[in-house]
Amino acid sequence: MKHDLIVLTPTGRLDAAGARPLEAELKAHIAAGEVNILIDFEDTPYISSDGLRALLAAQKQAKKRGGALKLCCLNHRLSEIFEMSGFDKVFEIYASREQAERSFAPLGG
Repeated sequence: MKHDLIVLTPTGRLDAAGARPLEAELKAHIAAGEVNILIDFEDTPYISSDGLRALLAAQKQAKKRGGALKLCCLNHRLSEIFEMSGFDKVFEIYASREQAERSFAPLGG
């Protein structure tokens, strides 16, 4: 079943410099109407407030257009950052990419 899921796998640190390309990519997808987005953090060792802000802005835009932004494969350090900032309550976070992809499947599908 096709549900037009975009999967992004940022690599490296999502700090002030690293978050900019991800933010631009997210904006481009959402502007193109691609609003079901999964971000796989398998290759991301660290995220700063800049990265968190970019995710939050993209999530708001995706939701406004009837989509969702979900996250998966956070390492221990990322999990701690999301918990400390309270963002673990803001985003749907999955342990595996497979679980996250299934969460986008249409109900009953």
